[in-house]
Amino acid sequence: MAGLLPTAFAALTLLLWLGAAWEVMRGNRRLRRLARLPLPAEAAWPRVSLVFTARNEGRTVGAAVPTMLGLDYPDLELIAVDDRSEDDTGAELDRLAATDPRLRVIHVKALPSGWLGKTHGLHAGAAQATGEWILFTDADIHFAPDTLRRAVAYARGHNLDHLAAVPALTGHGPALGVCIGAFSLVFALFVRPWRVPDPRSPCHGGVGAFNLVRTSTYRKLGGHEPLRYRPDDDLKLGKLMKAGGWSEMMLGAGAISVAWYGTVGELVRGLTKNAFAGTDYRVWVVLGGVAAHFLFFLWPLAALGLVLGLEWKLYLAAVVVMFGVAVDNQRFAGGRWWHGLLFPAGLLVLDYILLRSMVVTLWQGGITWRGTHYPLRDLKANRL
Repeated sequence: MAGLLPTAFAALTLLLWLGAAWEVMRGNRRLRRLARLPLPAEAAWPRVSLVFTARNEGRTVGAAVPTMLGLDYPDLELIAVDDRSEDDTGAELDRLAATDPRLRVIHVKALPSGWLGKTHGLHAGAAQATGEWILFTDADIHFAPDTLRRAVAYARGHNLDHLAAVPALTGHGPALGVCIGAFSLVFALFVRPWRVPDPRSPCHGGVGAFNLVRTSTYRKLGGHEPLRYRPDDDLKLGKLMKAGGWSEMMLGAGAISVAWYGTVGELVRGLTKNAFAGTDYRVWVVLGGVAAHFLFFLWPLAALGLVLGLEWKLYLAAVVVMFGVAVDNQRFAGGRWWHGLLFPAGLLVLDYILLRSMVVTLWQGGITWRGTHYPLRDLKANRL
């Protein structure tokens, strides 16, 4: 019996990867592409309010905001929230606003208690929005001119309350590309964005770069108030909106883009603040997830040099399927196909981020973000 268990585990690993291949490869092909949505001629476009918040992003807003102002949407207002910036972000936003009356700037001088800086900024900006729809985005996102018309026409035509899109990630080298490819596959397996439109599925999602919401539904659900202490507010906004209406996620390459991080080190530091939040600060989820990654992602590779016979053949088949899924996923993640062949290396970096985020958050008793420390007990209390 003992000799059968290793072979049975090898067979289970292969079955799980076959199931993952069926789910991910079919699911990715069901995702729509924002840049390819129809562009009908509307008689009357509803007003849209584009809202973003920025802190110490003087270098990025000067390049990104003009692409927002360049959107060819007929009835658009932009609301920029300068969140206690210590650089020239506020001055740069004021300069841009002076050139275009559609842009208004809100300067936040002090952060109210009970809020993260970003969620407060988005909530404050949305409170002044006059649009029938609100597009929440980030201060460094670049837009193609027809992006908003495609999105609004699709959302209205399909009676959506929420439409999210994943941007193309630009400006990174091969090492970071490998990590991003691994992140994309893990994200696909964890979120399963193709299942978001299914009301019978608990799958939900949102993206900070592009969260388009129906204003009436968003306000009925309390705006960002339920998300006030969520570092993963973009993902949880999707959960909130799906609970109150219809939601969908799609691919945004060709329509929206961002230089997400420049190096692997920046990726590690940037995700440290919110990776643990994605598990609702549960240690067992982090440890269990890392263990599962080792057993089903990394061990099959190691086993090829350690086992023989049928067990070896089963692991070989699992590894072939795993790499097939990783390579195929690059078609939708926007990376190079060979990044998928280095998927295990990227996964090790992501597991390190998860563990680092957990240890740092527990050690510090919370997170420090945008110059403010937030206690762990308060972060834990904001469940959604």
